Parts: sequence; C-alpha cells; structure tokens
Amino acid sequence: MRRFLVRSKLITAVLLVYLTIMAIIGWPHYAEQGKYIEYVAIILVTLGIIIGLFFLLRRRDKMRSQLRRQRDASYRRGIRNDDIR
Repeated sequence: MRRFLVRSKLITAVLLVYLTIMAIIGWPHYAEQGKYIEYVAIILVTLGIIIGLFFLLRRRDKMRSQLRRQRDASYRRGIRNDDIR
C-alpha cells in the first residue's frame, strides 16, 4: 500500500516541478505583453488539475489495495477450508 501512495506523490511532485519550470520560462513572454491575468489563470487551472489528479490517484490506489486485501483474504480462507489428508 505504501508503494502506491509514494507513486501518486511522486507523480504530483514531478508535475509541480514541471509547472514551476514552465511558469519561469513563460514569465517574460506574458510580462512583456502585459497579460498578467492570463498568466496567473493558466497557472491556477494547471495547479487545480494537478491537485485533482493527486486525489484521483490516491483514491484509485486505495481502492486497488482494498481489492488486493480482499482477494488475499478470500484466498487464505479457501486454503484453510481445504481438507488435505
């Protein structure tokens, strides 16, 4: 379960670093044209998408681990009920 949570955090961190780099690279273009509102809006929308993706990945990973635990529990139950003599 821990592995999945680390993966969702890693993907989010990589996307945030990418957003930061692109924002720094794009700043001179928007600043010289005076499009400050558009610049901030693009960053905020992208940030919202990244945050939404983080929660979606976390939810998917939790559901996946719950399904794995249920499958493992039913497998163990099947082994215990077998009558091997």
